[in-house]
Amino acid sequence: MSGAAKQPASVSTFQRAVYFLRLGRPLHLLGGFLFNGLGVSIAYYLGAEINWTIALWCQAAITATQLMTHYSNDYFDQDADAATVTPTRWAGGSRVLPDGLIHPRAALAAALVCCGVALGATAVLVVTVSAPLLTLALLLLALALAWSYSSPPLWLNRRGLGEITGALLVPGLTTLLGFQVQAGRLAAQPLLAVVPLCCFQFAMLLSVNFPDAVGDARVGKQTLVVIFGPARSGRLFVGALALAYLLLPLLVLAGLPGQVALVVLLTSPIAAWQAWRIRRGAATDSAAWDALGFWSIGLLMAAALLEAVVFVALTVI
Repeated sequence: MSGAAKQPASVSTFQRAVYFLRLGRPLHLLGGFLFNGLGVSIAYYLGAEINWTIALWCQAAITATQLMTHYSNDYFDQDADAATVTPTRWAGGSRVLPDGLIHPRAALAAALVCCGVALGATAVLVVTVSAPLLTLALLLLALALAWSYSSPPLWLNRRGLGEITGALLVPGLTTLLGFQVQAGRLAAQPLLAVVPLCCFQFAMLLSVNFPDAVGDARVGKQTLVVIFGPARSGRLFVGALALAYLLLPLLVLAGLPGQVALVVLLTSPIAAWQAWRIRRGAATDSAAWDALGFWSIGLLMAAALLEAVVFVALTVI
């Protein structure tokens, strides 16, 4: 999927570093910190003694995996990114490779280096945590899914599986990792807490695929938006948001603290507004795509942050 980028111009070392920073999409790394923190807060709520050294090594593995995904995604999605004429701040890749700012092979090399860093952090965790085999299994699963999202041999995001993979991986598996390395086990609480977040992540990935749909279809990249079309994908977006809130009573019955469910419910005005915008045609309105992506990300991050705060508050109050 390479070969679509322009040849990079001669630039200074500083400018090249700036391009590499842009290629890594640093703003997107904040989610890894937030979901790891949510896992730590749930472990604290359930009585675990927090080991901050382990938390930092877990974050190192998470951030390196995120960076690997960003670099590999831009490398293997060069054709789709070059075909996208309506990129936003949240969709269409970093634009570094299509604009010829860095040689594509440098992005692939960076992805492989980040993979090595993630494996190194994993090795440290395995010899440090109380349940090393479970930690190893979760980290290797996360690394495999992150690579496979847009890279060979599975190319999940080109086969209609990218959205569900991202929904399970980003808020789901990341939070479980943050919890497990502290608690030494899995438990129901983190699984219950991430259900609405996975719904929000799924909707968010749909929202950032709307701007890319024409370019993706042109190169045969079968995201759900390409498969179902904007109208049905818009309904899927609204359905995912609704499901997040409709499941809250069942999650409380299953053991999620009511206070956590309540703060998730407090985000519903944002979701309702997003759903209203979709019903008004935002899925096909290029002028609405940037804000749609921004508020979809904001909804996810706000819900996760509120959950983490409440779990800590329930412990210390």
